[in-house]
Amino acid sequence: MCLDQMMLFGKISRQFCGLKKLPRSRDSRYFWGWLNAVFNKVDHERIRDVGPDRAASEWLLRCGAVVRYHGQERWQKDYNHLPTGPLDKYKIQAIDATDSCIMSIGFDHMEGLQHVEKIRLCKCHYIEDDCLERLSQLENLQKSMLEMEIISCGNITDKGIIALHHLRNLKYLFLSDLPGVKEKEKIVQAFKTSLPSLELKLDLK
Repeated sequence: MCLDQMMLFGKISRQFCGLKKLPRSRDSRYFWGWLNAVFNKVDHERIRDVGPDRAASEWLLRCGAVVRYHGQERWQKDYNHLPTGPLDKYKIQAIDATDSCIMSIGFDHMEGLQHVEKIRLCKCHYIEDDCLERLSQLENLQKSMLEMEIISCGNITDKGIIALHHLRNLKYLFLSDLPGVKEKEKIVQAFKTSLPSLELKLDLK
């Protein structure tokens, strides 16, 4: 894909992300599901060409998320202004996926990320247990992840949360407004056993 095509796609994706926040009719749900699947599709050739961090940045911003790179304080929000340079120069340190349309089929983008320390999932309507299970199975993230917040993701259950114990260096986990999570005490005990140094904060009913 050439630069002009990518810039046009970035503009289109931002417009659609704005539209997705409008009320949706029942008849339109299949269209949005198809569109989100397009945004999340993994292009392995692209990953090889530009490196995992650049390809993951494109995926995340295409879906409405933002990223922050190592050594930078500013969040990268604009698809069309992603930094260019050597493939190893910009490494994703933090991901804020608030109100984004990321879904499980896109999580293979994370496989090559080696420096991600923080992920925030807030109001992610397509995030399900298999997303957290996939994330927790990625060896690089098992080493690098330090902080995670999961807020108002209605499809997450106890199964997905408990899978996070594989992130063996996780220091902070905040869980809020997750109606699918029913057994708080079981979760607390599971993390006490597997990650005794974890700071676990719960704001669950």
